[in-house]
Amino acid sequence: MIKRSKPQQQQKKRYRINQWIFASPLRVLDAEGKQVGLLSKQEALQLAQEQDLDLVEIAPSAKPPVAKIIDYNKFLYQQEKKKQEEKRKAKVSETKEIRLGPFMSEHDLETRIRQGRGFLENGDKIKLVVRFKGRQITHPEFGKEVVGKVFEALKDICKIDREPRFEGKQLITILSAEKGKKHAESEEKS
Repeated sequence: MIKRSKPQQQQKKRYRINQWIFASPLRVLDAEGKQVGLLSKQEALQLAQEQDLDLVEIAPSAKPPVAKIIDYNKFLYQQEKKKQEEKRKAKVSETKEIRLGPFMSEHDLETRIRQGRGFLENGDKIKLVVRFKGRQITHPEFGKEVVGKVFEALKDICKIDREPRFEGKQLITILSAEKGKKHAESEEKS
């Protein structure tokens, strides 16, 4: 019998609020994030009730634990907004495929190199695929030569992630942008 496990969902971070906070001396912040001071749990709860807000423990592992006086729903909304902002800022790199032939003309190869340079400058990886048709597979050195020419033309901004190797009748290699070289080049131009 095969047991199939469900993918684990990300656990939502649970915050202790009001009477569910167990630590006694708390470093208390107000709604704007300004420090109120070190207060006991009871003093902090009383201060939150006077302002008609909640006391939310935001850093339980700190010494002393940090709590914030804020409306709990507003706090959750702000946390969700932060997550979405981080997600939006994170750059997802794609892998773009460039198909080559073992007997390509120089102009076609230059066009592919120009495309590859554009992809690398955008932060994407490129997958170079040299397809051999029919009896061309008897001369793999021509495919390796084409991959070598592409790498030589792009070596100023890229590095090899996966060395060229055969998968069936295809010679495949993966190149990715090298962060330091791209940045140094843009500084030289300006």
